[in-house]
Amino acid sequence: MDTGTNSTRFRVEGMDCAACASKVDTAARRIAGVEDVSVSVMNGTMTVRHAPGADLEEICTKVGNLGYPTAPISGAAPKAPEAAAGVHMHGDHDHDDDGPWWRTRKARLTLACGGALVAAYLVGRFLPEVGHWAFLVALLVGLVPIARRAVAGAMGGSPFSIETLMSIAAIGAVIIGATEEAATVVLLFLVGELLEGVAASRARASIKGLADLVPKTALLVDGDGVREVPAAGLELKQVVLVRPGDRIPADGEIVEGTSAIDEAPVTGESVPKTKGPGDIVFAGTINTDTALRIKVTAKASDNTISRVIALVEEAQESKAPTERFIDRFSKYYTPGVLLVGALVAILPPLVLGQAWGEWIYKGLAILLIGCPCALVISTPAAIAAALSAGARRGLLLKGGAVLEQLRTITLVAMDKTGTLTEGKPKVTDVVGVGRSESQVLSLAAALETGSSHPLALAILARAKADKAPIPPAFDITAVPGKGITGSVGGETAFLASPKAASERVSVPDELRTRIEAFNDEGKTVSVLLANDQIAGIFAIRDEPRPDAKAGLAALREAGIDTVMLTGDNLRTATAIGATLGMDVRAGLLPEDKQRIVRELQGQGKVVAKIGDGINDAPALAAADIGIAMGGGTDVALETADAAILHGRVTDIADMIGLSKATMANIGQNITLALGLKAVFLVTTIIGITGLWPAILADTGATVLVTANAMRLLAWKGRPKA
Repeated sequence: MDTGTNSTRFRVEGMDCAACASKVDTAARRIAGVEDVSVSVMNGTMTVRHAPGADLEEICTKVGNLGYPTAPISGAAPKAPEAAAGVHMHGDHDHDDDGPWWRTRKARLTLACGGALVAAYLVGRFLPEVGHWAFLVALLVGLVPIARRAVAGAMGGSPFSIETLMSIAAIGAVIIGATEEAATVVLLFLVGELLEGVAASRARASIKGLADLVPKTALLVDGDGVREVPAAGLELKQVVLVRPGDRIPADGEIVEGTSAIDEAPVTGESVPKTKGPGDIVFAGTINTDTALRIKVTAKASDNTISRVIALVEEAQESKAPTERFIDRFSKYYTPGVLLVGALVAILPPLVLGQAWGEWIYKGLAILLIGCPCALVISTPAAIAAALSAGARRGLLLKGGAVLEQLRTITLVAMDKTGTLTEGKPKVTDVVGVGRSESQVLSLAAALETGSSHPLALAILARAKADKAPIPPAFDITAVPGKGITGSVGGETAFLASPKAASERVSVPDELRTRIEAFNDEGKTVSVLLANDQIAGIFAIRDEPRPDAKAGLAALREAGIDTVMLTGDNLRTATAIGATLGMDVRAGLLPEDKQRIVRELQGQGKVVAKIGDGINDAPALAAADIGIAMGGGTDVALETADAAILHGRVTDIADMIGLSKATMANIGQNITLALGLKAVFLVTTIIGITGLWPAILADTGATVLVTANAMRLLAWKGRPKA
């Protein structure tokens, strides 16, 4: 007997908030063979883990009956049953991404209900004797779809839904003769749902807009020619031509050409970066200057944009602790509201002899006030907006729980190479001895031409930056463990370590002192000999990122401590640490980094670990929050809870700032939702407000909470220098 488990992904239309997701989740879980369900409102999808024999058609039917048309994303879609088709045609939920909001079924139903209410008002003015019936018809236009969803929800395991409260309140209002008011309440409810759908659609489009950054076609270099092909079909190691002004169609490595690359669409970096052969470029970024030939290094399904979208989609299905708490709270809250409404309607007439009509009216109003929509959406709306805003700035977080926890960080432990520093050695000092700096650079660069050693690349880069001419070199020979020798312009040149150089010539004390000073600054020194005479020295170091000091200062301003954890030698690490003003722990193995993170946690610190390599993976996993830096290795990205695509040190403080802004927004939303309900609860009981102000309170709170959450979409972080 096959006991394996299958997983199927469904497209679910019309989900706008956490309450929608909860109903879909509950209905799907009640179907035989379903083991687990994960629903994403942002993506409009549901992933179901089920036994091989589970009825996928039944899943589509049950969820479709709730007003959310459902079909498998891959594979043959089940035949749409009558019940599901009926809801698809007449339900008022819709997938708002299909077109402009005013063309959706939800908008059409709202307009139809509004038109019927206006017509009923006109009929009531000119034919008062049938006015009641006209308002009843107007009420039914909107109430019938709502009631159908309430019944389907109850049958699907969600009896205490917003539709249930609306239906009871509207039917009760008709019974006590408040038909005109009931019709107005239903219209206001539909308007609120429409606005909620538009806001959800905007949040959804914000992240899905990333997919549009990648061009649909690419110019594939095929032999001596170029032909246009679909970008999605590009294979690894193929070479594409990217003209000036074109978007780059795939992640890749430049093999020919040098140009300024505008990375703002992907990383938020405002200033284009000049990149040339050997440099990495991202899909979706813009080539601004000259034509480039780029070797594809990632397929379309695994490029930077796809990974960003996938991470955000996964994050949407991961609930934050606050969101889980509110979900649990609302399960008790809604039945509680029904109970309070019933007690308000029954007790005063029974116990105190009050008028039945007045108190039933107040009880119905309390049902509407108690609708949990605004409360339930307060957290997921803010988290969805924050995750989208972060992703557009190159900050990826794997879920609401990570976003929520970031604000509690008290210490950030950082790797050095590739995190605090660029990860590429640079020539910091050139000292000529009897020659100019340019002459010394020319000699050294001639020897290093063609080498891929990091120190050689640093010298060549400095020669290029200083426009030093590079003459041809002959008889180039590597001297193992010592350096490189060759003939340049009739001179025998030798570029070596200080120790190897001192074996051939005497190094003056003044120069030796200079070399030791460079070493104390964490710099590697190379000595250039020409015809067995010292011609110059080079100091080379992996320099701190340009924004490292600003990033660490931003963390200190936020009251967060920092420490460097590096496998590099103590002298180099101490020099970099002194430059940046931070504590240093050096000479560490991967297990040492993990141990230190555990020790810091044992001291009561909430630790974020920042790193970019395989050796950081154990510490990233051990930390309270692990953050992969820049174009870190796949292992680091998979182990980490978050990633900083662009590699700015200031982005660490920005990520924590985004967490704080999001939690402040959630606090505002919850206060707004519960505060409005409390005010209208009191005013309803003492007779100041009634049914339609009550639904205005709920609809208004939902719209205000959603709009407040959407403000996070405009979040940009600290201004970049």
